[in-house]
Amino acid sequence: MNIYNKFKCDIDVIVDALSKDGELPGGLDLTAVTVEPPRDAGHGDLASNVALALAGQARRKPREIAEMIARRLAGHEAVESVDIAGPGFINLRLTNGFWRDRLSDILAAGVDYGASTMGAGAAVNVEYVSVNPTGPLHVGHARGAVFGDVLSSLLEKAGYAVTREYYYNDAGAQIDALARSTHLRYREALGETIDAAAFEGLYPGDYLKQTGAALAARDGDKWPGGEEAGWLGAVREFAVASMMALIRDDLAALGVNQDVFTSEHDLVADGRVEEALEILAAKGLIYEGVLEPPKGKKPQDWEPRPQTLFRATDFGDDSD
Repeated sequence: MNIYNKFKCDIDVIVDALSKDGELPGGLDLTAVTVEPPRDAGHGDLASNVALALAGQARRKPREIAEMIARRLAGHEAVESVDIAGPGFINLRLTNGFWRDRLSDILAAGVDYGASTMGAGAAVNVEYVSVNPTGPLHVGHARGAVFGDVLSSLLEKAGYAVTREYYYNDAGAQIDALARSTHLRYREALGETIDAAAFEGLYPGDYLKQTGAALAARDGDKWPGGEEAGWLGAVREFAVASMMALIRDDLAALGVNQDVFTSEHDLVADGRVEEALEILAAKGLIYEGVLEPPKGKKPQDWEPRPQTLFRATDFGDDSD
């Protein structure tokens, strides 16, 4: 049972009865009538704007309409008390017996309780966690993982076709820094002494010792020195795969499972980014412009450089 829908229907029936009895005009439009939780839980269990929604059509004061409806709601078997607040909001407090019956509904329905077809199978993509693969997850990431997973489950419960996505940035300067850090740990695993200063600007965490040792176990002394261009790509690929395996294991331990893991590197390599930009350009949704400086104190390194901007203001944002 959807409690809000049930009492919305009950109030509609009362309004219809009042119209038939001549207390309200007929043909009233009830589409704006709502039943929802009151803003202040101390006001009761349910609140309705019915009197305010009908006042203009009925040419009556909202409180007059609220009093008519409240008198009839007071006789409802599930209603313990009715109060009229402010200009005419109706607040209901429901009986303990009504809530006990809902517990029976929950037990009878089992895991299907609360399911609905509201989403009508519409596709929804929920992207969450999406930590760049430069190290293990921390508590903040775990919080986001649980929140995203619960949100996805709620959407599924409401009838949406949900895809859970983990989008990770495995391209760019951060990932190159990861590869260089892994290469130092790899050389260390081969017996070389690496000074701590070598990790300046990189990732010095001990978690990469295992990754470096695993690379040494797989490839031996294949990549110890020489020009960076000769080993960077191979080490980067190995390091990203190792970090993603670590992340997947942590997510599995949390009981969080994504349907899709999307690599930024692969999107770029497949030409998907350029394809998307062409589509957005054809729709007039991107343009070359200059961002406004951040609000408040302007960072010293901020410069008004031209860049490709998305017209986010067309969709309600306060800036592109």
